[in-house]
Amino acid sequence: MSMDFLKSIRIAAGGLRAQAGRMRISAENIANASSTAQTPGGDPYRRKIPTFRTNFDRELQATTVQLGPVRQQPGEFQTRFDPSHPAADARGNVKIPNVNSLVESMDLREAQRSYEANLNVVTSTRRMIQRTIELLRV
Repeated sequence: MSMDFLKSIRIAAGGLRAQAGRMRISAENIANASSTAQTPGGDPYRRKIPTFRTNFDRELQATTVQLGPVRQQPGEFQTRFDPSHPAADARGNVKIPNVNSLVESMDLREAQRSYEANLNVVTSTRRMIQRTIELLRV
């Protein structure tokens, strides 16, 4: 029975690590939402997208989740007319990052909820282990 408890904790811990990575990436995107290029006509910050991958853990005999490779969002950048900006091109346009702060905030909130769910699994499993130990002492 205790192996099942440890299995639950290890699976949830993998989820915690994956969601923590997801939150870090969203926070980085939000922090760079207004980061433009340093040179005229250069590309600004490009939004990063977390991916996940599953992994079969032979020791646990269970599938776990991990943060996969971080990708960059493809596509063109929007521009803003600001001829006084150091990154402005010859026409006075500045490329702006392809980060939507509202989308990032929602992704961050979803990652936080998933993180909390995994944390609840760890906490509940820990309580069950403690209760089992208390019952065995009696």
